[in-house]
Amino acid sequence: MPEGRLEEWLTLALEHYVESREQAGDSHQQARARAERSMATYFPDGHPLEGHFVYDVEADGRPVGALWIGPHPQVPDGKSWWVYDIAIDEEHRRKGYGRAAMLLAEDEVRKLGGTNLGLNVFGFNSEARRLYESLGFETVSLQLRKDLQGAEAEQD
Repeated sequence: MPEGRLEEWLTLALEHYVESREQAGDSHQQARARAERSMATYFPDGHPLEGHFVYDVEADGRPVGALWIGPHPQVPDGKSWWVYDIAIDEEHRRKGYGRAAMLLAEDEVRKLGGTNLGLNVFGFNSEARRLYESLGFETVSLQLRKDLQGAEAEQD
């Protein structure tokens, strides 16, 4: 991804992550802190850490989204890789660009010596989950949460 676009993407990716964390149940403050901590960790000087790659997803020579891959954050074996972010612009979704980007990620990871690729998907994002499952990704972990304030109201 070109330098000027990377800066723009970082801003958009941070805001998108905050929104997603809020939709998943975090408070705005929790979501913002988590997103800022993540960006500071992986882009300490505004550039990806060594071994992390951010790509433009393009159609007809124009960006329609972005893909960020890097080593698995908890399995530093050189073989395990992670999709940290994939985002296709709203007006370009459902045209196969997300699928193409994920296949690019698989190819790049293989070229880099990786043997597996993982990712997280928020529970509310059923469309993305269908895409990943259609590409052969399998659920290996599942987090559940219950809003106890809402539960109290239901029990009354």
